[in-house]
Amino acid sequence: MKRLILPSLLLISFNISMAQEKINNPQITADEIIAHITFLASDNLEGRMTGSEGAYEAAEYIKDEFESYGLIPLFDNSFFQLFPFVEGVKLTNNNQMTLTINGKNSELILQQDFTTLSFSGSKNVATGLVFIGYGISAPPMEYDDYKGMDVKDKIVIAMNYHPEYDSAKSMFEMFSSQRQKAANARDKGAAGIIFVNGHHPAFGDELASTYYDGAAGIKDFAVMQLKQKFVDELFASQSIDFAAYQKNIDSTKKAASFEFADTGIKIQTEVQYIEKTARNVAGMLKGNDPVLKDEYIVIGAHYDHIGWGEKNSRYGGTELRIHNGADDNASGTTGVIELAEKFASAKDQLKRSIIFIAFTGEEMGVLGSSHFVNNSPVTLENIAAMLNMDMIGRVNENNDLSIIGAGTSSVWKDIIKEKNTYGFNLALNDDGFGGSDHLSFTQKEIPVLFFFSGIHTDYHTPDDDVEKINADGQENVVKLVYDIADAIDKNEARPDFVKVERKAMPAPRGKSKIKTGTIPEFSYQGTGYKISGTTDGSPADKAGLLGGDIIIKFAGKQVDNIYDFMSAMSGINVGDSVEVVVLRGDEEVTVMMELSE
Repeated sequence: MKRLILPSLLLISFNISMAQEKINNPQITADEIIAHITFLASDNLEGRMTGSEGAYEAAEYIKDEFESYGLIPLFDNSFFQLFPFVEGVKLTNNNQMTLTINGKNSELILQQDFTTLSFSGSKNVATGLVFIGYGISAPPMEYDDYKGMDVKDKIVIAMNYHPEYDSAKSMFEMFSSQRQKAANARDKGAAGIIFVNGHHPAFGDELASTYYDGAAGIKDFAVMQLKQKFVDELFASQSIDFAAYQKNIDSTKKAASFEFADTGIKIQTEVQYIEKTARNVAGMLKGNDPVLKDEYIVIGAHYDHIGWGEKNSRYGGTELRIHNGADDNASGTTGVIELAEKFASAKDQLKRSIIFIAFTGEEMGVLGSSHFVNNSPVTLENIAAMLNMDMIGRVNENNDLSIIGAGTSSVWKDIIKEKNTYGFNLALNDDGFGGSDHLSFTQKEIPVLFFFSGIHTDYHTPDDDVEKINADGQENVVKLVYDIADAIDKNEARPDFVKVERKAMPAPRGKSKIKTGTIPEFSYQGTGYKISGTTDGSPADKAGLLGGDIIIKFAGKQVDNIYDFMSAMSGINVGDSVEVVVLRGDEEVTVMMELSE
């Protein structure tokens, strides 16, 4: 559909009409489920992108529901927990490039001839140019584009991809990301790196779009892309054919770097981070037991989605369309609303307190839940359990339901088995990991259960609409969550926490998988790689790293963000002992870490 901007009066009228159609029933019903999803997944909310007007309207709607049930505001007399986040990045006017070839200066045009990549730092420098092949240092293949080259304070030009670009299974894949190549160039002493698409029919020559990848840029280091024709001119000035030169590197798998003679470059880069404010929405029902009322059950879901599909869309069309996210995750948000209403109707019978929370920023990396657990208005040690619902609206004809985190407490499987009176074919996964908001609680050693009805072809497309919701199936999912939460509330003993080792992904061909055991702090937006904790018995745990530590150096390499950390690990082998420097508060702490498989 074409984009429609609703006047404020029309939006208000829409909200009033929705309120008039509201169904008030303390029971969990399919009719109410459809009513809530119809509002949350309407075109008027434009996909509920974090920080957008649509997300604001969704938050107000959830708050109004909580308020109408008599929930207590959780955050200093407010239902809203505000936090800043980086929505995106943009290039300022301070992005310039001037090429000098044989004494002739050419001032290039931003977004036409060149661009600055989103993770670039700020830099202003005039220096020489070095062609550095693919910009790869890959010890396992005995390949190093930097061997014998002095690139200190120079700008290096590197081709995208790698010498075996036709093979996704090539070991070069481990070393070929732009982030990794840029960090490698910085560590070699370069002032910046310029990427170019080499001569290959499948490459094309489009300049990269400006896109925030969720981490800080590379401090004081330029990262740019240049159109191929200018690199052709640079090569021609050296009496070299660029296409033939690339072909030789690809066929021989041998580095062939060189410094350009009688050339120079002057660049200036600046990327501006766009900050906005997001809102979690939460209310609470207080328990009545003199002791247990100080323990909390958290029932949550994320209410944000991906807007018009600007990021993370699987839609293949060219026309801009709203991604309504009926299943992802208006369904889970509706589950929280329905459970708040149901528990509120019997609040005098509650032993423990229950927190009902709708997170935002999940689609950007569990930002809202991460912020909540790091800024919780209740003591984390008093949270007995967290139940998360994400995509519970598409229960299929086989009545399949996945529950993740079933091993994070020794009591979970017995409770789940007892309460599954709805005939679900359950797929239980023990660990509490996975890309949704329960992860933030797992990392704080809180027992979790994550309810999920399954992936489908409409996931992250404009076709995830309310018409495809299986309301009867979702009703049963929400009732199951209620029964489990009710059992937690009534049991005198709170669920114990069991730490489940996360299953490792298969290692790339010919390479052992290196393990550190660090757990990322996903909401951190500063310099360095901040961890929220470590896994038991891991190298990081044995080295004495703690939650809150910010890794700034690993194995002698600078770490400005999580990508730098991953890059620094690429040359490490199982059994190696490496030096790790962390910021712990205002103090630098150095430890030795022995890497295991």
